[in-house]
Amino acid sequence: MKTLFLVRHAKSSWKDPRLSDHQRPLNKRGKKAASEMARRLKRLGVKPDVIVSSDARRALDTAAAMAEGLGLSKEVVRPMPELYGAASKEILEIVLRFDDNWQQVMVVGHNPGFTELANRFYPHFIANVPTAGVVELRFDAPSWRHIRRDNLEFSRFDFPKNKESG
Repeated sequence: MKTLFLVRHAKSSWKDPRLSDHQRPLNKRGKKAASEMARRLKRLGVKPDVIVSSDARRALDTAAAMAEGLGLSKEVVRPMPELYGAASKEILEIVLRFDDNWQQVMVVGHNPGFTELANRFYPHFIANVPTAGVVELRFDAPSWRHIRRDNLEFSRFDFPKNKESG
């Protein structure tokens, strides 16, 4: 069984116009949303083996908040520059190369790639994975190379403004 969590980075700050897109941190709302989503995931017993993240500051800040909120060491966060601005096909190629010893992997990154990738597997159309949104995809597959829509066993989509989850 392989479980993939696609986490779109939380809301970022535009306060400092001197910062490049890559350097923008989370804003106050983003920090709160990332912590809230980590709390929800912890309540469900989520404990990823690794958190792979875009190396953009807002994504790394989200990944760190997830690790902390899930009670994991910060060493589980692995920056991956290739995720910054990656299209869904590129993200999927990264996932298919994951170490098969990893059963649960959280990937933190950006739209539009995350929404497009989620829609490759999720059984219902997702118009947009909002900031701090989480798509959980559980596959009955022995290897990451074998994940497909037809071996998807379970899926869940949650986001900060989801009133059914909080």
